[in-house]
Amino acid sequence: MATFLFSIGLLIVGYIVYSKVVERVFGINDKEPTPAYSKSDGLDYVPMSWWKGSLIQLLNIAGLGPIFGAIMGALYGPVAFIWIVVGCIFAGAVHDYFSGMLSLRHNGAQYPTLVGMYLGKTVQVIINIISIILMVLVAAAFVAGPAQLIAEITPLSFMVAIFAIFAYFLCAALLPVNKVIGRIYPIFGGILIFMAVSIAVALLLTDRAIPNLTLDNLHPGELPIWPLLMVTISCGAISGFHSTQSPIIARTLKKQSDGRKVFYGAMIAEGIIALIWAAAGMTFFGGTDGLAGALNAGGPAGVVNEISTTLLGTLGGILAILGVIILPITTGDTAIRSSRMMLIELLSKGFNNKKGKGVVLFATMIVVIPAFYLSTIDYSFLWRYVGWTNQLVATVMLWTGAMYLLKNNKFHWICGVPAMFMTAVVCTYIFYAPEGLGMDYYISVVIGGFLTLFVIAWYIKKIRSYRG
Repeated sequence: MATFLFSIGLLIVGYIVYSKVVERVFGINDKEPTPAYSKSDGLDYVPMSWWKGSLIQLLNIAGLGPIFGAIMGALYGPVAFIWIVVGCIFAGAVHDYFSGMLSLRHNGAQYPTLVGMYLGKTVQVIINIISIILMVLVAAAFVAGPAQLIAEITPLSFMVAIFAIFAYFLCAALLPVNKVIGRIYPIFGGILIFMAVSIAVALLLTDRAIPNLTLDNLHPGELPIWPLLMVTISCGAISGFHSTQSPIIARTLKKQSDGRKVFYGAMIAEGIIALIWAAAGMTFFGGTDGLAGALNAGGPAGVVNEISTTLLGTLGGILAILGVIILPITTGDTAIRSSRMMLIELLSKGFNNKKGKGVVLFATMIVVIPAFYLSTIDYSFLWRYVGWTNQLVATVMLWTGAMYLLKNNKFHWICGVPAMFMTAVVCTYIFYAPEGLGMDYYISVVIGGFLTLFVIAWYIKKIRSYRG
């Protein structure tokens, strides 16, 4: 229990202290008008309060990610606490802050456009493709589970449920951000927080002992921690999907100082939620072996349902159903919305949405149609490819932040160090993972290491070139 409580305390201290360091390095000016005012269009550029933006941002970036991912990551034992805390404070929250604030600084630009500004047009083209593919995969993967549950508890069939969900997706993607997302997301964000806090309190009040971090139980499983843990627990530590979502809220901020609370703060909140569910997974089933058996029997959704109903009774059952249905849907709809925004930037180069409703609809349908098709196939197949694509996007965003700081003669290491770490994660994972090349573990580690050294050499060359 001490490790769990200490970890939560570290995340809170990380927000109080390190978020201010990051903000100071980035540099803000509240006298400059934000895009919400300078580019107001009644669709995406709409001023909203910071607290509402924070709850929307939390729901956009979280969904079931910090719940399902943390439960899966709990199989690695208490070492998951270390990754969530360190990853969240020094990588994930920095990643989210820079993706949001760079977007704000560049008139609400989307993630691929930011990449092009600081890493070049070639990388931008590649990232445009990868980002849109990631959005389609996320939207599709986060439809099948809710649709299946809806079919089980209502008279609706699976396909009718999918049609209903995608009808909602279209509304959320096409209507002004303050009409649907701005009104209902703060409520759902509150539900997500209430659900996590309730589980945490129930855990602390039961006689189940939350495992502490010791040398004996650092990693009880057989799977290698490196780099699998860093991909398994992405939401709650660092997730590239967040960089595609942050521009949605960047277009609504009233002032630049709101960015620390909205972007860095929402990521810390997600980290706390991930810690709670990782602790619940390790504790409730009596260890990692029991958790593994529960996951094999009912999957992450079954584990969430069993923990919630046992610890919280009827309330827990209701929260579990709401979580498994609502949270993934609210991630899928913003995935569609952000990909629509990316496509408009890509196809129309700054097209004015007020005069282009047909273009907005066309860009939305380009994403909705393949997402709809993919939602009808195996969920687990889709999710395998979301993992490494997600962390690749995160790595590129960190390098984008590092190049921004380097070009502006600022302390670039706050992005550069986590970027190097995530480069090593992605390079090793692609060679080792089954959805990658499926190579021998030690060979994958060596190749990943060499590729990382190559990228570091590029980074050092950039540093020297800017120093003259």
